[in-house]
Amino acid sequence: MLDGLVSRARRLVPRDGRLILGIAGCPAAGKSTLARILVDELDRHGDTPAALVPMDGFHLSDAALTRLGRLHRKGAVDTFDGDGYLALLRRLRADRQRTVWAPGFERDIEQPIAGTIPVDPRVRLVVTEGNYLLAEEHPWSQVRTELTEVWFCHLDETVRRDRLVRRHVEFGKSDQTARSWVAVVDDPNARLIEAGRHRADLVIDMARLGTIDAEAPTAPAVGPGPAR
Repeated sequence: MLDGLVSRARRLVPRDGRLILGIAGCPAAGKSTLARILVDELDRHGDTPAALVPMDGFHLSDAALTRLGRLHRKGAVDTFDGDGYLALLRRLRADRQRTVWAPGFERDIEQPIAGTIPVDPRVRLVVTEGNYLLAEEHPWSQVRTELTEVWFCHLDETVRRDRLVRRHVEFGKSDQTARSWVAVVDDPNARLIEAGRHRADLVIDMARLGTIDAEAPTAPAVGPGPAR
């Protein structure tokens, strides 16, 4: 049940301090929605102030990707500022005296926006979600060390790819272009992301988490990942 995930997140929080919970998964697996629900539920109960800081705020801009010759595969692991993301995670863990401002990502324009997400000193749990939290490439392996746990969102591959195509179409691509982008760009990224699944602390079957997909049954299935 979703309540079980909320309870698990709450139990991770130390009596005095702040932790960061990571939610990883392939594109369109539902990790952003789950992260948002977790933060909303924790805030609603009031005893565990939480904030959501997505990895997507560290997308390189289209201008930077054009200069680097990487715009045609935007979303790959080397199209993010991994070092900047790592530095933010370390600051979030260490600095509880001042508000820390994190970048966001505006889907309507597909661009990162600096200084849009405030994490104020009272926040005790930061939820961060993104594709590459379990990747082994530098600096992503160090990102993993900043996260108390990482949960991996799993969704049937056919369902996930269909959702991904629909997402690309929703944000302006033709159906044909969307399917080509998924095959050429997103699928190789997904294979890299899936390769890190065994390092997760928890694997969540998103097809059984009804709050993520209205057509799915309401009972989620979760399973522990191997110890890291």
